[in-house]
Amino acid sequence: MTELTWQKSSFSEAGGANCLYVATTPTGTVHLRESDTPDAVLTTTPTTLATLIRTLARTPHVRVT
Repeated sequence: MTELTWQKSSFSEAGGANCLYVATTPTGTVHLRESDTPDAVLTTTPTTLATLIRTLARTPHVRVT
């Protein structure tokens, strides 16, 4: 498996808590992980991720904490 290079989202908190990290592969696969559980990785495609972001941006939702 290819070593992933993780980049912290610019929307993450500066102090290191509640950070979202993103990595991509040469084949275009997108990987997401959260700083509290770095071993849990969500793998998706750019198209699916874009659809999720568009849906969340236009749909009222409740923040679950």
